[in-house]
Amino acid sequence: WAGWHATMPGCVVADMRLAWPLLLAGLALPALALESVPGHFSSMPIGSVFTDGWQVLALRDTKPTQFSLVEEAGVPGVRVPADAAGGSLLRPIRWDPAGHPRLQWRWRVDRVVAQGDIHSKDGDDFAARLYVMFDYPTERLSFADRAKLAIARWIYGDQVPAAALCYVWDNHAEVGTRAWNAYTDRVRMIVLRNATSGVGDWMLEQRDLVADYREAFGETPPPVSGIAIAADTDQTGETVTAWFGDISISD
Repeated sequence: WAGWHATMPGCVVADMRLAWPLLLAGLALPALALESVPGHFSSMPIGSVFTDGWQVLALRDTKPTQFSLVEEAGVPGVRVPADAAGGSLLRPIRWDPAGHPRLQWRWRVDRVVAQGDIHSKDGDDFAARLYVMFDYPTERLSFADRAKLAIARWIYGDQVPAAALCYVWDNHAEVGTRAWNAYTDRVRMIVLRNATSGVGDWMLEQRDLVADYREAFGETPPPVSGIAIAADTDQTGETVTAWFGDISISD
């Protein structure tokens, strides 16, 4: 979020620890064919570099999370090991959730982050996260929210997002828990899995983005502007591995 810059092709570094997946949420992005929305990792050869617009977003002064194309238990996808590390794999993309509201993906974790705490900055680590960012018009924010956003953008840059959903694999929070992110009330955290729901197995998720956005922000969502996947343990110093399969949308 703050002071980010490109360091190599496909790699961006950000200063602000929590906002790294959200940098591109406010950018004007071209419409893309639905066939490429949002992540068909199974079409990328195992062990190859990421294509189709995906890029690694690293945290400055933080050990980077690694991302690689693998096949795990018969499912092709992305392996994300995090050893006291942080970072995300992000794709800027644009579609209207009103026409294609359903987001589907598979994910798997080998363990949860034992010391994670969804309500705490110090515990803001998750075995797996999937972010959906929205191109929210700032003129629709309340005066108070516009003022807070203006201050944040003055400090951290114009890319600070105005709205995002973050689906997480937590440790002990009850499945279905919804909470504002510990760093900002413009990111809605939604717990889909915890330590008692499928650790070690591939799990299928299906979400209605319109319904989730309405619950969080009380209105119809604007266009999606980006998606990011991550596993992070830089706050707690723990070690986890996550895997993500293909990400797709439908009506």
